[in-house]
Amino acid sequence: MEEIYLPRDAQEILITSPDVNRPGLFFAGYENYFDNERINFIGITEAEYLNTLSEEVRAERVHSFMSSRPAAIVVTRGIKCPEDILSLAHTYEVPVLGTNDSTSRIMATLIAYLNVKLAERITRHGVFVEVYGEGVLILGDSGVGKSETAVELIKRGHRLIADDAVEIKKTGAKTLVGSAPDNIRHFVELRGIGIVNARRIFGMGAVKLSEKIDMVVELEPWDADKVYDRMGIENESIDILGVSVPYTVVPIKPGRNLAIILEVAAMNNRQKKMGYNAARELMHNLGIVEDVIPQEDELELWSDF
Repeated sequence: MEEIYLPRDAQEILITSPDVNRPGLFFAGYENYFDNERINFIGITEAEYLNTLSEEVRAERVHSFMSSRPAAIVVTRGIKCPEDILSLAHTYEVPVLGTNDSTSRIMATLIAYLNVKLAERITRHGVFVEVYGEGVLILGDSGVGKSETAVELIKRGHRLIADDAVEIKKTGAKTLVGSAPDNIRHFVELRGIGIVNARRIFGMGAVKLSEKIDMVVELEPWDADKVYDRMGIENESIDILGVSVPYTVVPIKPGRNLAIILEVAAMNNRQKKMGYNAARELMHNLGIVEDVIPQEDELELWSDF
């Protein structure tokens, strides 16, 4: 976008709302519920509507709009910013930008960008990896083996996103995206060895900047007195920023290959998302439940596509 007028340096202008607005109703005289924290778009429709108003009415409504001090104004489709709006922008210090893109396209692009940049976020202690395209967030106490498991997964062709600290952003009503803080991106801490750079050791194909969180795996030392789920019929979940994410606990003891277990967990989670649950099919074969499509029928059903 082109800078038409900025009251101060762009780095000092804060945008706090991910929503945007077209001020057509405001120009028509309906000012209720107007949110001046939003970026406002003026396209051909708004500009031509202003031209239909008398000079007195236009001056009143444009002044009322600009005096509300909207967060910023974007003039689209390469049209020239109306002189009365530009003049009042200087008076009330309202940033004005221009673009040759259509109003709908630039609005969609900006909304997607703001939803990411202004998303609700938290930081969790853990390791985040991509396994077969599934974003797997590994949690557990310090020293339980999260980073070692991540390195083994990298060696098996999967990708590291974050180690130790995972920034989680809520980019949609049901979407969480994880990434690493800039200052520790690609670094992995291995006890007894120290800090290593996964990108430099394993190559660019071993790392990724961000990924959607598809499941959470909690690693914990094996407790002989605890009863662990051996079937996986019911899908457990954990709440993160109001989003329910599939969750499983993996007990650790000598001899267990955690990298292979997580690979299977990722593939099994993908199957469940596609509607197939191996445990429920087993229960169906044993005659305990009846609401499962047998595997052969399911494969035949998929072949129809």
